[in-house]
Amino acid sequence: MTKHAKLLAKLLSKQAGFTWPELVSLLCSLGYRQIEGAGSRVKFDNGDPRAMINLHRPHPGNEPKAYVKRQVVEHLKAGGLIG
Repeated sequence: MTKHAKLLAKLLSKQAGFTWPELVSLLCSLGYRQIEGAGSRVKFDNGDPRAMINLHRPHPGNEPKAYVKRQVVEHLKAGGLIG
């Protein structure tokens, strides 16, 4: 199983311990690039304006909230990037 597949499985399993760097790594492996905004705002762009993902970097701590992970999964499913 590749690192990408392991990260995707971890995200989909909704288990705790999925970190911000893991989320960034997964999105980058799916063709997104990270664009730093003001403060903790981060955008992930894959070239399609409709597929842009806007998130806040988690703070304090390093683990995105459950609703953020859920939104990312829904976004990736809607875009056909995951099944």
